[in-house]
Amino acid sequence: MSVTINCDMGESFGLYRMGDDVGMMPLIDIANVACGFHASDFNHMRATVRLAKTHGVKVGAHPSLPDLQGFGRREMKMGREEMANCIIYQIGALVGFLRAEGMELNHIKPHGSLYGMAARQDDIAAAVCDAADIFKVPLLGMTGTLHETVYPSRGHSFIAEFYADLEYTAQGSLIVTREHEAKDPAVMAARVVRAIKEGVGTATDGSDIPVRCETVCIHSDTPNALDIARAVRAALS
Repeated sequence: MSVTINCDMGESFGLYRMGDDVGMMPLIDIANVACGFHASDFNHMRATVRLAKTHGVKVGAHPSLPDLQGFGRREMKMGREEMANCIIYQIGALVGFLRAEGMELNHIKPHGSLYGMAARQDDIAAAVCDAADIFKVPLLGMTGTLHETVYPSRGHSFIAEFYADLEYTAQGSLIVTREHEAKDPAVMAARVVRAIKEGVGTATDGSDIPVRCETVCIHSDTPNALDIARAVRAALS
């Protein structure tokens, strides 16, 4: 199974700590690094890039709505140009730290509510593409959404993502909570394998939903994220 594991990380801020990035980094293939608008700051961004370099992990940008208080998980009303500028600003900051460490930007993955808005709003999906036009790297996203249709139509590589630590509705959309709950690592790993082999996921009502999995996401702020990552890594091996 040539499927990568990705993680949303680098989400500490100042003296506040979020997630065990040191423990998680050896278990993943690509890191989605927060760019300062929902979490992180200049010190944590550089530290996360350095940590990824030490472990041979590729780094992508994880831009967000400008919502530090709400951790980027509250929607905002922004026009296409303003949204594109917001995203470009964040990615540019991360690219600076990557260049400082002799690394290249690997991908872009919007965070939280920005990710969800781009999944269903044409102007927001277009804004994401406007930013990606500049940096020319693949975009991570969900199948069955505008991610899968708009991103490729604009000439961007699309990498289908499956979530190992979130639940799905019967309509195939993610259930994103303000705070993530611990999940059973064995159950989550089994769902990942099923998503890869059968192309189906399990909704909260027990029904099957169509999915595609080229990369598996685990959030660093899930309470037992390391246990889930180990279980998924073992299953993929």
